[in-house]
Amino acid sequence: MVSRSDRSTFAEWWWTIDRYLLAALLALLMIGFVLSFAASPPVANRIGIEDSFHFVKRHGVFMLPALAVMLGLSFLTPRQIRRVALIVFAIGFLALIATLFVGQEVKGARRWINLAGFSLQPSEFVKPAFIILVAWLFSEHARRPDIPGNFFAIMLLGLVVALLIAQPDFGQTMLIAISWGAVFYVAGLNWIWIVGLVGLGAGGIVAAYFTIGHVQSRIDRFLKPATGDTFQVDRAIDSFLSGGWFGRGPGEGTVKEVLPDSHTDTAFAVFGEEFGIILAICLVCLFAFIVLRGLSHASRQHDGFIRLSTVGLLVLFGVQGLINMGVNLQLMPAKGMTLPFISYGGSSMIAIAYGMGSLLALTRRRAEDTRFTSSTITHMHAEPAYGSMR
Repeated sequence: MVSRSDRSTFAEWWWTIDRYLLAALLALLMIGFVLSFAASPPVANRIGIEDSFHFVKRHGVFMLPALAVMLGLSFLTPRQIRRVALIVFAIGFLALIATLFVGQEVKGARRWINLAGFSLQPSEFVKPAFIILVAWLFSEHARRPDIPGNFFAIMLLGLVVALLIAQPDFGQTMLIAISWGAVFYVAGLNWIWIVGLVGLGAGGIVAAYFTIGHVQSRIDRFLKPATGDTFQVDRAIDSFLSGGWFGRGPGEGTVKEVLPDSHTDTAFAVFGEEFGIILAICLVCLFAFIVLRGLSHASRQHDGFIRLSTVGLLVLFGVQGLINMGVNLQLMPAKGMTLPFISYGGSSMIAIAYGMGSLLALTRRRAEDTRFTSSTITHMHAEPAYGSMR
């Protein structure tokens, strides 16, 4: 038990961090590891790996640094979070450029780069760092209008989007653009910007549909399933139907034997078959709890940078989960995107841990949250004082 009188670094962290948010994130990590035992072996067997638990072991190996990153970052101050974001973004941005020239080409796209025997996807790490940096730029512009923070944030978006489209990776492009738009909206953009950005996004989707074959194919298969191969999404729906309300039981699923990406893109479908629709809804509620609790922190935050960063990181996390689940349920066109902390993938898991560790650091209670000024004390009976302790 940690005493409130303890002045150690750990004690200060323990009494200021949102322990409910931390517990929810740790629960997702554990659920992902447990699910890997069910979802990964069929894939290993199908591609000829002798060790059926190859991906399970690797999932566990990636989980350890992810946990260390998330907990380590949660000890930092907002200023340190900004500095880390700048370093991560600079390295990730250079890696994005390098990927276009020396990256692995998979299905016509260059998104991965080999580093010390591991395949790294730089865009995963760029996303949370980018959101933190643009939140700082927007907040600085609001604090000092003479600083062209909004202009630099727009330029930064253009550079990142250009590199992602060059890979091409339209899923990550859309995810970053949505998160950036959410931060810009909370920062106080006017309706002209809203209309312009929505029009630009719609125009980009239309242009991609008519100029890029696989984008058109995925949208067509979603709108008119008979026009193409819908094997994977059909099998994903079969998983939920096979599991019913209460599931077939851990390890008892059968549809996963034919799902090509049962350990990554369609892990949610495997979860639905083995644990049932009721527990799948509980998993959705766990994601919703993280997002809503984080937004509750943001709504009470006076510091512009912390508020915008928190919103951006939560939108990034929540929309990624929403896209993955939506694809599994045939609610949107197929897109290769992992389910945060659940799907297999080292780059994704560690990068999401980086984003959530930053979120935990930004939502910690601080002295200024409960500090009373003389004017506050004078008016405390007229109006409740702000404080995250309440």
